[in-house]
Amino acid sequence: DPSGTFVQLRVSLVQTACTKRAPRRQNCRTLENRRKPTCLACYKFDNGDVPKVLDKYQNCGPSHHLAVKEIKHRDEEECRAVEEAGRSSDVPYLPGMYAFSKGLPA
Repeated sequence: DPSGTFVQLRVSLVQTACTKRAPRRQNCRTLENRRKPTCLACYKFDNGDVPKVLDKYQNCGPSHHLAVKEIKHRDEEECRAVEEAGRSSDVPYLPGMYAFSKGLPA
C-alpha cells in the first residue's frame, strides 16, 4: 500500500494464579470463571525511514459482555477507518492546507 503499512493485532487475555512479579510466569495456571478480555489494536504507519503513526485504534473489552456483536462491529469499522488513513482519496483539500510564497528576484 503506497499510503503506508496497516497492522491489526487481536489478543485474548486470561487471568492466572501468578502474581505480576512471579519469576516464572510461563508455569501459571489459569483461573476458571474469571475475566477473559479480548483486545484489538489497529495501527497505520507511513512509509518513511522512521515510520510515524498516521492513525490508531485500541480497545479491550470483556468477551462475555452482552453487546459483543455490537462491540465487534464497531471495532471493525474503526479499524477500517485506520486502514484508510493517509490515502490521497481520503484527504480533501482544505483552505490553508498548502502555502506558497513568491521568491524575490536574485
